[in-house]
Amino acid sequence: MDFLQPSTWDEALAAKAERPAAVPVAGGTDVMVELNFDRRRPEALLDLTRVRSLGEWARDGEHLRIGSGVTYQRIIEELGALLPGLAMASRTVGSPQIRNRGTVGGNLGSASPAGDAHPPLLAADALVELASVRGVRQVPVADFFHGPKRSVLAPDELIAAVLVEPPDGPQQFAKVGTRNAMVIAVCSFALVLDASRRRVGTGIGSAAPTPLRAIAAEEMLAGELPWQSRGPVSEPLVRRFGELVAAAASPIDDVRGTADYRRHALAVLAGRTLTWAWKEYQCA
Repeated sequence: MDFLQPSTWDEALAAKAERPAAVPVAGGTDVMVELNFDRRRPEALLDLTRVRSLGEWARDGEHLRIGSGVTYQRIIEELGALLPGLAMASRTVGSPQIRNRGTVGGNLGSASPAGDAHPPLLAADALVELASVRGVRQVPVADFFHGPKRSVLAPDELIAAVLVEPPDGPQQFAKVGTRNAMVIAVCSFALVLDASRRRVGTGIGSAAPTPLRAIAAEEMLAGELPWQSRGPVSEPLVRRFGELVAAAASPIDDVRGTADYRRHALAVLAGRTLTWAWKEYQCA
């Protein structure tokens, strides 16, 4: 197995173009597990830890541009006020050691249906910036996933960054697991209430072949919420929102939970996050 270690972004893209089968490594929290258990044996590893620009984030017009090498811990510490939903999800990832090494870019690259960063990125309508020697393209995160551990990434492309426009309103994230930390989600859910656009954003994890949004639930809730008066949200509306979120999922039975349990849990998580987010909106 060859080990490639570029020191600049241009060198990394050139290496990926020359060796498309090379597997990118940033934090290594997914890749190294697969190597240790001999589930994967790539011909080369492409170490991106020396490419300084990938570990940076900055304002880019109305968006936050978050380099693919920014770790979960830095998202919690540096972006928690701007992207609280993503920060909440980051807090649930593994142990402190994992959060100090793992990256959102790596989470996207693995394209797991259970990736914790995916639901809040979906809810926030994020863009994924992909690059190769052929150029740069931006893909809506909702279009990024093609199946379990499959994405739109071309063989010669690398994930450069995630672009997120901070929503004007509350963000929430919740997940169900067998314990509170260091656990793969049985299911997860993210919610954004974007007051200035009267927009609702959702993200569902670990309850379909890919992470996905609950479009019907978003449209229904956006049209029913008392945005201007900030009045109370009725229990029937909360319940209907949960039902539509559950209906958007297509879960399976596996060792972590049954399909029926996942649908029930999603309905509960949707109702809870809506209640929490609306209370925050009322108090703002």
